Amino acid sequence: MGSSCGGSFLSNFRAAALRRKPIDVDLAPSFAGAGGLERRLGAFELVLLGIGASIGAGIFVVTGTVARDAGPGVTISFILAGLASVLDALCYAELATRFPPVVGGAYLYTYSAFNELTAFLVFSQLMLDYHIGAASIARSLSSYFISLLEIFPFLDGVFPSWIGNGKEFFGGVISVNLLAPVFLGVLSLVLCRGVKESYAVNSFMTGLKVIIVILVILVGSFEVDVSNWTPFAPNGFKEIVTGATVVFFAYVGFDAVANSAEETKRPQRDLPIGILGSLFACITLYVCVCLVITGMVPYFNLGSDAPLAEAFIQKGLKFMSVLIGVAAVAGLTTTVLVGLYVQSRLYLGLGRDGLLPAVFAKVHPSRHTPIHSQIFVGLVAAILAGFFNVTQLSHILSVGTLTGYSVVSACVLTLRWKDRPNEIRISKLHLNVSSWCEGVICIVVIAISSFITGLCYRFGASWIFLILAFLVAVGAAAALHFRQVYGETPGFSCPAVPFVPIISIFFNIFLFAQLHEEAWYRFVILSIISVGIYAFYGQYNAVSATSNHYHPISTESAL
Repeated sequence: MGSSCGGSFLSNFRAAALRRKPIDVDLAPSFAGAGGLERRLGAFELVLLGIGASIGAGIFVVTGTVARDAGPGVTISFILAGLASVLDALCYAELATRFPPVVGGAYLYTYSAFNELTAFLVFSQLMLDYHIGAASIARSLSSYFISLLEIFPFLDGVFPSWIGNGKEFFGGVISVNLLAPVFLGVLSLVLCRGVKESYAVNSFMTGLKVIIVILVILVGSFEVDVSNWTPFAPNGFKEIVTGATVVFFAYVGFDAVANSAEETKRPQRDLPIGILGSLFACITLYVCVCLVITGMVPYFNLGSDAPLAEAFIQKGLKFMSVLIGVAAVAGLTTTVLVGLYVQSRLYLGLGRDGLLPAVFAKVHPSRHTPIHSQIFVGLVAAILAGFFNVTQLSHILSVGTLTGYSVVSACVLTLRWKDRPNEIRISKLHLNVSSWCEGVICIVVIAISSFITGLCYRFGASWIFLILAFLVAVGAAAALHFRQVYGETPGFSCPAVPFVPIISIFFNIFLFAQLHEEAWYRFVILSIISVGIYAFYGQYNAVSATSNHYHPISTESAL
């Protein structure tokens, strides 16, 4: 009896886990008044959204800290990371135009290309990154804000540590920060008000920081001494590559733009512009800042905490350090704002699909915002930021980002295949393997090979093992190229399929291997917990993947 129940549970779990969501869903006009989100964002707004999500205080910190190891070659590090990000952006752009304009991003793409369980796992990994990231950045924002106020002599030393810098209790288990939850509360209220108000705040803050960054580049260019660019790579090319793995995470924002599909006026045209336009803008700003900072001061004299500000101080331009502080506060504000925005839209998507409680699926009838989801994500971030020093968890972040990027690239491949799972091939080993399964196996082989390659590079293993792992990946890539038939897609098309998605997967997993070991543990533990949540809640409450259950968009403001 017990074995029968266990077998039935596993059978039902497998059937539920393998469900997919169809792409070509009929958005019935009869649902037009169901209270969907509101289309207000155009191409320019999406570009600002992507820049707001990507450029924070890191442009003033990471550029200098990486330059201490890579030298002026940090410019190449940012270019390499930018090129790798372009591959991810091309994949995101194709899927953003191929899918109906609804919330979900990487989760939605995975749900359709692979299955329900994999989509839920992608969501959980992304969401932990967003939760911890929002809380950590909010604490940094409060610290920067206090530092900016203390520039004025009469405010210097006035604020106690628990206001903005964090005061630890019980041996550091609790770290109280009052200002971080306040910032999160204010930004959450702005987001609850509506996308129009949120866009206004993001546009103002993003415009302010971009103007200051351009001013930094222009003023700094007059202080450049080209002799500081020699030697260009003092510690060799390996440090430049290592630097690229570090600065890669300065290019984020694809998922933020993709998740705004339901609030975009003309998603088929504007989403690719927003995704690629914001990325190229960020690459340009990062490269210019790198050239300026390494030209102003010898790389070995750059500070570790505020390298760009210190470079201007060394040149007698102290007023610029104040502007850099203002830009840092503006940059952190938009990063938190967009992060909270994306989280609420992801919760909205899973609430609609039944994988989370239905309360997350509710949209305010007049504000056209998912208020319940927005309040929840703001509350979680406020608790984390107000009582815990989550900045110490920064080394386990980026797992969700790399996971999402890798899976999105794989989605481009699987959705392009013409041979679907019901078309069976008989291999030379006389095994019945569908062409779809064969392709997925090749993708998994590429991922494992790239992880092994990354480990060999990280720990300095023999080049023989590194080359062997790389050749295995090349073999799997060749199988994907020659044994799969790729169709065309409407709207924006990622070029050079399957090579662009394959290279994207390889580089993302290579970077995954460079993360802290605790990040790997986090990936495994969270995956196990997520499978448990899905097994006991998600599989029973999920809306059937065969039904057309996309929620429509309010078209009132799109006309």
